[in-house]
Amino acid sequence: MPSFLFASDSFKGSISSKRTAELLCAAGREVWPDAELRSVAVADGGEGTVEALIEALGGEAVVVTVEGPGGSGVKAMYGLLPGHRAVIEMAAASGLTLLSPEERNPLVTSTFGTGQLILDALDRGVVDISLAIGGSATNDGGMGCLRALGVRFLDGRGNELAGRGEDLAKVNSIDLEGVDRRIEATDFHVMCDVDNPLLGTRGAAAVFAPQKGANTSMVAELEEGMKSYAGVLARTFGTDVSCEPGMGASGGLGIAARLFLRAEVVPGIEHVLDLVGFDDLLAGADLCVTGEGHADSQSVHGKLVSGVACRCKRRGVPCVALVGAMDASATELLGYGVSAIVPTVIGCTSVADAMDHAEQNFTLAADRMFSLLRIGSGLVH
Repeated sequence: MPSFLFASDSFKGSISSKRTAELLCAAGREVWPDAELRSVAVADGGEGTVEALIEALGGEAVVVTVEGPGGSGVKAMYGLLPGHRAVIEMAAASGLTLLSPEERNPLVTSTFGTGQLILDALDRGVVDISLAIGGSATNDGGMGCLRALGVRFLDGRGNELAGRGEDLAKVNSIDLEGVDRRIEATDFHVMCDVDNPLLGTRGAAAVFAPQKGANTSMVAELEEGMKSYAGVLARTFGTDVSCEPGMGASGGLGIAARLFLRAEVVPGIEHVLDLVGFDDLLAGADLCVTGEGHADSQSVHGKLVSGVACRCKRRGVPCVALVGAMDASATELLGYGVSAIVPTVIGCTSVADAMDHAEQNFTLAADRMFSLLRIGSGLVH
């Protein structure tokens, strides 16, 4: 009797991680009625991470009204997990998708709402917070987030700054007296899959600010402000970490979490797999099925499929990737432990049509995959 483990990412905009498992279980049962079919909701530390971990660990969704990146109130969700833990996606409170294209301006956006989510979690007794920091609309060096937690950023006259991107160059000193003391007793894990430093051609302003609405002059202003801010941070903490990988993530929230929250910076997929106990679940499995909406050369860089496949490879478990679509570069996954790639869309069709028929296409692909596996098992025996 074969044992299968299903651990697929969501197919963004169409099928959730949980739903992929349900469809795989139904298709697998048709071919192997007596097979052991197990599943776990997973994500790569980006969109869908909160939902996946709530599902996998039996957590609870919490919705809080916070200040959005542009200052207006937004409803943001995070997850309470067993063991006084929480998982927060900063994009839920400070994300780019919360703003219209006309509203995007990293000189005036703030991560204050992300800090409010952290504060709410602390109020609920949380002592371990996993923070996913992708998809931000901000370039404030994390000042907004920290202001919500009691940190004061002061200009040369001792006046408190709002903590937006335009304030970076104005920061002269940092007052830590009012910081929430519960932070010292809390473990923070920042899920980050970019290795960009804070400054320079690969830094927060140069690489990410244009994606958030900055023009050339804004990028230059933000870069100069970030250089000044980095100097104040170095004086305050007695160490300069601005060149470390990941410090430029989410407009400098990476360096803020590293210094002010003493956060451990970890790859998103590895942290999620550890949280759900993936290695233990993999024990005894004959095959693992993973997947994502589109497989290409980027799938090997911190994405779920390659993360799952690498762990399968280390333990000698075959891994099949059932994906929404793929291009030729997706074959790079074969070097990371993926044994085969099965796309759900096999004919010429529009993206809209593929999305409209996502579950039907997924089920047909799962049927093909299990049928071929059944043939293969017969040939082996």
